[in-house]
Amino acid sequence: MSNSGLSWSGRGIAALAVTDLAASVAWYRDVMGCEVVFQPPGAGWCEVSSPVTGLLIGLQQVGEFAGAVGGATLMLEVEDVAAVRAELEGRGVEFQGETLTIPGMVSMATFVDPTGNAMKVYQDLSG
Repeated sequence: MSNSGLSWSGRGIAALAVTDLAASVAWYRDVMGCEVVFQPPGAGWCEVSSPVTGLLIGLQQVGEFAGAVGGATLMLEVEDVAAVRAELEGRGVEFQGETLTIPGMVSMATFVDPTGNAMKVYQDLSG
């Protein structure tokens, strides 16, 4: 899927900060009817299905500190994180820090919208 020079894949993750990953996974599974799609051992991260085609819900274990819980991060999958980052930076978007890459897993870059909502573009490196 392409839009104005950006290589969107049509998939994404709505990432939510949670203070108890196990309890949250159980709630999304048992109450919301979501299925666990991906949960790497010891990563403090789990992805569950959503009713929206191409959209997963990401649950990120965080400590209990001000501002950590209750917010969400829109994560949009792209074909090439470096190219999309360069394109967005050319449009005046300021990214927060360097692109984070976990070899064989993911590469992602974080920025905010004009209101301050966190967003990430990410590239799946798993396969």
